Amino acid sequence: MTGPEHYKIAEKLIAGGIQRVTPWGDTDWVAPTPEVVARAQVHATLALAAATASGAWAEMSNDESRSWDQAIGVER
Repeated sequence: MTGPEHYKIAEKLIAGGIQRVTPWGDTDWVAPTPEVVARAQVHATLALAAATASGAWAEMSNDESRSWDQAIGVER
């Protein structure tokens, strides 16, 4: 899974947990459950790690750079 994919999942988890339709047809705000927040945080952290690694590849050794590229799903 790539960094952008982790970011999109985190965003969907948070956005999906905050809206509901009331019996009157209005949209109401509902806080996401702690479990949803925790899952979103994990995905957001992985997205940040991928973005950081992707931006720092020029300063890494070739082996380390290839390892990160493989881990975050990037081909250079």
